[in-house]
Amino acid sequence: QVQLVASGGGLVQAGGSLRLSCAASGRTFSSYTMGWFRQAPGKEREFVAGINWSSSSTYYAGSVKGRFTISRDNAKNTVYLQMNSLKPEDTAIYMCAASTTPGSYDYWGQGTQVTVSS
Repeated sequence: QVQLVASGGGLVQAGGSLRLSCAASGRTFSSYTMGWFRQAPGKEREFVAGINWSSSSTYYAGSVKGRFTISRDNAKNTVYLQMNSLKPEDTAIYMCAASTTPGSYDYWGQGTQVTVSS
């Protein structure tokens, strides 16, 4: 069983920055691929960024590439999402997820609200 707790959301002006954190339980956190997703009101959930167990590979949605950076600290069982140059269209609930089996994200955190004002 994996429990994920996301934090760090808030209200920020366009062009600003936020850093999200996701703390995970479980001794084998270092073996999981981790991801961030978001869901805006009235829209489907979408993938934002992912990182493999060793941080050797990262993946980004085209809409955030160059502005967002995903990272992890396996010693702290935590994954981060640094968000720079935020835009109003980045407003959403951001959720972290863990992939303990290949091909799917099977554990989800509760989400943290990010609101970007214009």
